[in-house]
Amino acid sequence: MVRLKRSRYAWFLLFLFFLPASATAGPTVLFDQSHGQRFLIAKNGPLDLSQFASLFSNESATLIVSDKQLTTDSLSDIDILIISGPFLPITEPEINAIAQFIDQGGRLAIMAHISSPLTALLQRLEVSISSAPIYEQQNILNNNGRDFMVNRLDDHPLTQDLDGFMVYGCWALMGRGKNMQAIASTSQDAWVDLNNNGILNEKDAKQAFSLIVVGKLGQGSFAVFGDDAIFQNQFLTGGNLLLARNLARWFCPSGPSPTLF
Repeated sequence: MVRLKRSRYAWFLLFLFFLPASATAGPTVLFDQSHGQRFLIAKNGPLDLSQFASLFSNESATLIVSDKQLTTDSLSDIDILIISGPFLPITEPEINAIAQFIDQGGRLAIMAHISSPLTALLQRLEVSISSAPIYEQQNILNNNGRDFMVNRLDDHPLTQDLDGFMVYGCWALMGRGKNMQAIASTSQDAWVDLNNNGILNEKDAKQAFSLIVVGKLGQGSFAVFGDDAIFQNQFLTGGNLLLARNLARWFCPSGPSPTLF
């Protein structure tokens, strides 16, 4: 049973209409909204996350949000932490609390809107993120090299039955730890504009880049997505919807705790 603490006064139970009658038996999911997030689970706009949140409710999860600093105490009674689209940096004390949360069996999902607020947290997780978004030259959407379909996938619970998904401004990721797996990548023709001139030249990085990295820390696990638009209401269809549903099911198993690989 989830234990309630007085320090939880700053948290809000959300969307009772999302929750099935059996929700109390499932895990508790905390959506962080304390780092300048603009795309929220409480709103139904095209770039908001209400439909994404409902997928966790469908797995009997209880949803809460917090606009307060993440601490060891605030993370002690939750099972899953989601940090999507932060605009403000994750502080060092918060990073320490998050690392302890994962090490003790917590599950963390991170989705990047801009890279800089997440750099320090990802370094702690031994994941690097690019300083500029990726341009692709294959499977481009709407004649925009930053928007493209991703169909180079490795086996993992997140990619189960998945043929591909769409990104809309994605950052390159690289997992450096031993207990990590890159499960989605670009073509070899993708590039990052290192000199910020909008033109591919010899000074830029041109190669296959990882877009989703999963990893394990202690008893817990995490997933890092190079784009937060993947799960926004407007884009939560087709492969994006299946990827989001796979994430909810991987993090909210009906049986034993989720495995990494």
